[in-house]
Amino acid sequence: MSATLRQILPVGISIVIILIVAVLRNYSKTLAAIFATMPINLPLSLWIIASADGSDSAAMSVYAEKLVVGLFPTMAFIIVVWLAMRAGWSVLPAILVGYVGWGILLGLLILVRGGL
Repeated sequence: MSATLRQILPVGISIVIILIVAVLRNYSKTLAAIFATMPINLPLSLWIIASADGSDSAAMSVYAEKLVVGLFPTMAFIIVVWLAMRAGWSVLPAILVGYVGWGILLGLLILVRGGL
C-alpha cells in the first residue's frame, strides 16, 4: 500500500463514519452512538504503524499498550461530557470541559508512566 493511501484511508473512513452517524441519528440514536464509538481509528492506527515501518510483534505490542493507556483519558472525556450535559450544560461547554478532563488525565498518566 502506498504512503499516500495510508494517509488518506483513515480520513476517508472517518468521513464515512461521520456521514453514517448523521444519517442514523434520524432513525436511531442508539445506532448512531454505536457507529460513533466503533473501534475504527484504533485498528487503522495499528495497520498504519505496522505497515509504515514493518514493526515486529514486540514493537506492535508496545504500541497497542500505549493505545490501551490512551483509552482511560478518552473514557474520562465522555464521562465528563455526560455529567456536564446531565447538569444542563450546552454541547460546546460540555465538550470543552470534557477536553480539559481528558488533558488533565492524559498529563497525569504521562507523568506517572515517566514520559511519552
